[in-house]
Amino acid sequence: MSRGRKKLPAEPVQAHIESLSHNGRGVARVEGKVTFIDGALPGETVMFRYTGRRRSNDEGCVLEVMNPSTDRVAPRCAHFNLCGGCSLQHFEPGAQVEAKQQMLVEQLQRIGKVEAQQILPPLFGPRWGYRHKARLGVRFVKAKGRVLVGFREKHSSFIVDMQRCEVLHPAVGERILDIATLVQSLQACRLMPQVEVAVGDGVAALIFRHLEPLSEEDSGRLAVFGEQTGLHVYLQPKGPDTVHLLWPEQSQLSYRLPDFDLEFLFLPTDFTQINSELNRAMVRQALALLDPRPDERVLDLFCGIGNFSLPLARLAEEVIGVEGDAGLVQRAGENAARNNVENVTFHIADLTRDMTKASWSAGGFDKMLLDPPRSGALEILPQLAELEAGKIVYVSCNPATLARDAGELVNTWGYRLISAGVMDMFPHTAHMESIALFER
Repeated sequence: MSRGRKKLPAEPVQAHIESLSHNGRGVARVEGKVTFIDGALPGETVMFRYTGRRRSNDEGCVLEVMNPSTDRVAPRCAHFNLCGGCSLQHFEPGAQVEAKQQMLVEQLQRIGKVEAQQILPPLFGPRWGYRHKARLGVRFVKAKGRVLVGFREKHSSFIVDMQRCEVLHPAVGERILDIATLVQSLQACRLMPQVEVAVGDGVAALIFRHLEPLSEEDSGRLAVFGEQTGLHVYLQPKGPDTVHLLWPEQSQLSYRLPDFDLEFLFLPTDFTQINSELNRAMVRQALALLDPRPDERVLDLFCGIGNFSLPLARLAEEVIGVEGDAGLVQRAGENAARNNVENVTFHIADLTRDMTKASWSAGGFDKMLLDPPRSGALEILPQLAELEAGKIVYVSCNPATLARDAGELVNTWGYRLISAGVMDMFPHTAHMESIALFER
């Protein structure tokens, strides 16, 4: 016989919020048990209702803020309380970054057992309309009798009934309702689960995922929408390799790094940083920390389309970029040729395996830069140590794996953690981008 789920208390409960969790929820202790509360900020006293109970912790959401934090602000987005796209719009932007900086310091100490000699000032960029990449869910909701396009609700697979998005680039964020109306007008409206967004410096593109071939009429409606709005329209009938342009006849997305006189071309499905202004500041800081010299050989791991490799090549004698995705390596090489950068070469490699025997690693490196995925770079740290670079700059999208890897570099492989800091790549979300400098 099934025991069933434990019934949640119906009455509101009072709690004092002690801190902020890694995913942006207030942390309280209620009857001695850790409780994560959506919409609460450190220092506040709130009334909340339970939304879940587990053996190790409970969850809840704010009903009333009895003693608001001085850092509490009114969310700009009308959908904030429901949408899962942002979790911190009620938190003053500067305070958001301070909290993330403190979280980074704590994780370095707790997970990596290391401390940076210097905490770098945070890097800031635009806080609204900054998001140049996104995947929007699409769903025909029978109860509403219409199509919804947007991010998913918090802790749910439902699509938020939204009209605009304040963090998406305005070319798309101000047209959410228009896109939903467009999809609803299609014969295939129930067979279109996703719209992907990719924005360059001068072009915004939408990729419409469709589960069955589109009729000529549907394709025509999509093309007319592109012509009317200026948005470039791509179709994706199956996997990522099936993405193709519908309108206009030619399309090219790009972004510039003016400090280094570089322009990068990319496909709408390529990985690029979502906040282009912050990316420019990040590249400047990474190169300032690494300080490549004209007589030095530099290795750039997880190099993508060359976002760091090409600027490095402007300053170093030689740069080697390595990436596991063949398409990105191809684009990196094309970007080098387009920008007349001749002292950089790109290679495809599985960076979870031994790279010290690869031909491109012969001769070693003076300095290294790596920008790994969320899982970090634990598997390759022994190889980095064997290559004996004097400096390593580590760019991270996950402070927990950065802290873990920092502990290995310092406590096992003889490096010192010189400096570390956060970069406000994703304002109003709990996501943290950070950077660290290690020296042997």
